[in-house]
Amino acid sequence: MTIQSTWTGSADTYNVVRKQIAERWGEAESARYNPKANCLTFKQWLNNGYRVKKGEKALKSYTFVALKNDQDEIIKTFQRTVNLFYDKQVELIEKTEIN
Repeated sequence: MTIQSTWTGSADTYNVVRKQIAERWGEAESARYNPKANCLTFKQWLNNGYRVKKGEKALKSYTFVALKNDQDEIIKTFQRTVNLFYDKQVELIEKTEIN
């Protein structure tokens, strides 16, 4: 798999997701975690030709969103939940299914 996401998270968000992977699939699997290549949003997987397997539950992460005024000054910052899926939770969409 040669997917590259635009992830720009922090060490904190990295560790939040890594811990969830370790709880579900073990420490060895969590060592394989790469937020730029194998843990993406539903839409990112879809855009790369993969779909989330039926019944899979998202890993939860978070990001901070900044609201700015007309002068481009930050007036409010809030936390937003991000739903991610690890590569063990997705499958390749066959070309015959797309047509």
